[in-house]
Amino acid sequence: MDDTHLHLAAIVTGQGPNQPDPLIADGIEAAAELLTEIDETRIWRYSFALERGPNSGYRFGGEYHPVATDFDGDLRIGFVSCNGEENGDLDRDGAERNAMWMCMDETHHANPFHLLIHGGDQVYADEVTHGHPLTEEWPEDVPERVTDEALDDLRGHLRCGFLHRYIKTYSGDGFARMCAQVPSVMMWDDHDICDGWGSLDADKLESSVGRLIFECAREAFLLFQHGATDADVPELFLDPTGTTLSFRRDLPGVTLLAPDLRSERTKARIMGEAGWAAFDSVRQKVSDRVILISSVPLLGPRLSIVERIMNAIPTMQKYEDDLRDQWQSHAHRSEWQRMLRAVLDMENAGAEVTAVSGEIHLATRATLEGGRRPVHQLVASGISHRAPPRAWAWALGTFARLGEAPLPGHPIRISPLPGQGTNYTAERNFLMIDRQGASWQARWSLEDSGVTPSLSI
Repeated sequence: MDDTHLHLAAIVTGQGPNQPDPLIADGIEAAAELLTEIDETRIWRYSFALERGPNSGYRFGGEYHPVATDFDGDLRIGFVSCNGEENGDLDRDGAERNAMWMCMDETHHANPFHLLIHGGDQVYADEVTHGHPLTEEWPEDVPERVTDEALDDLRGHLRCGFLHRYIKTYSGDGFARMCAQVPSVMMWDDHDICDGWGSLDADKLESSVGRLIFECAREAFLLFQHGATDADVPELFLDPTGTTLSFRRDLPGVTLLAPDLRSERTKARIMGEAGWAAFDSVRQKVSDRVILISSVPLLGPRLSIVERIMNAIPTMQKYEDDLRDQWQSHAHRSEWQRMLRAVLDMENAGAEVTAVSGEIHLATRATLEGGRRPVHQLVASGISHRAPPRAWAWALGTFARLGEAPLPGHPIRISPLPGQGTNYTAERNFLMIDRQGASWQARWSLEDSGVTPSLSI
């Protein structure tokens, strides 16, 4: 964004060598730029600008798409996560799968969103490893010696798998219309790569097969979640080398900070040196309002107890990576404390910080107390992933009552959504954050219960 325009990219796919028709934005034609070709499918990008103001939009393929670009006054931001499921996602009934996207699309047409934040698991790519002998049993069975020819064959298989999954997911009712009319920013999580990426054993992550899975997932993430290739990394992300894909975006009165919690993750760490250097370099001189996009919840219950119980039970050890994913894991406690101190530093410098997260397939909220004002965390998950049993939500709520204070004098309190009676709500959902004048409010749209009362943040 500059003083007069919002600069955007739009991605289209097509068969054949012919360049697609131009995209027309504010009367100016933008030509398609070829980014890459995968299995005879070409991925094209339109780079264009829309004038900031109340009446802007673009025309493509015979259809006009209005875009809300008046960011200076009242502002509406949507947040979603977990757009899929681990098994059989592409075979689900579209009306059932995309019900909340259709709901969000209707909400948008009644009161337009200016921005849509996707907080992780934009696609569930776990099944892209199926159908190839090198990855059919991933991650339980990883071959030790693999020829270059076999890896090249796997690369083609994986690239086709990611392409197919993104095209099918992004073509869904509701999603397609929302993302044609609302600018999006996206940060990935494990399922955009494969289940538990970074929390698996090092011999799997560092194997030639594991690195190739990550390479293909990263290419797809850049293409379909940022409209980019490696050549665009220095302009879009904080680390010009691309070791971490953390980013910052500044809008009038609000800074978006999105640390990459996957690219450098291991069982012993969440972010590496590049990730922390990138994050520390931009958390100074932020706007009065900061939205911190943490793909896994920054504030949560005392999961170290659950980890120790599950690790002691052989049949439950297969879930270790799910718990190791969390900031609250015993393995990440010092790093968690470091991030919480960074948030408090921003608060003490005058910013009001709100963390938004997904990942857990439940809706909840939390506060970090003891600072200049409470730091709010808002969790919305998932937009299409079906909710887990209510008993799981109840169990997490029970652990939440134990309390947690990784920083002395700064207790974490997990609370029900406005209008709900339990700490965790087991319904599909999305989040709406509104700035009206100088005040900010949050509301959740719940699949069964409807829209919650407003929460002042």
